[in-house]
Amino acid sequence: MKIIIINGPNLNLLGKREEEIYGKISFEDYFISLKEKFPKLILEYFQSNIEGEIINKLHEVGFLFDGIILNAAGYTHTSVAIADAVKSIQTPVVEVHISNILSRETFRHNSLIAPNCKGSIFGFGLKGYELAISSFLI
Repeated sequence: MKIIIINGPNLNLLGKREEEIYGKISFEDYFISLKEKFPKLILEYFQSNIEGEIINKLHEVGFLFDGIILNAAGYTHTSVAIADAVKSIQTPVVEVHISNILSRETFRHNSLIAPNCKGSIFGFGLKGYELAISSFLI
């Protein structure tokens, strides 16, 4: 099984920014632990701060992979284009957010992406990525 994690803007700063919300570990370090936890899976990782690059990656993998885990970060609430890209591909997508988006600012309560996803996981920290991977295994 081939699964890719696609992270959006500012998630390259995990472990360095707002540690009270996002924790103290970099995503690269966390990704190593995910690969160790799921050795039979082919796991890939992509991060971009650029909306168009995220769309291009969704188009690239959206007919080839078995699952996509997408944390579109701030684009979750603003990007009709990413929502349309998720809608246009065949590979199922699970939306993940590290923080509980419903306990944050009101503008974060609405996900444009969620209606086009298999499901959404938020509020469980980095563990949300592991939960998303597990959702593809059931």
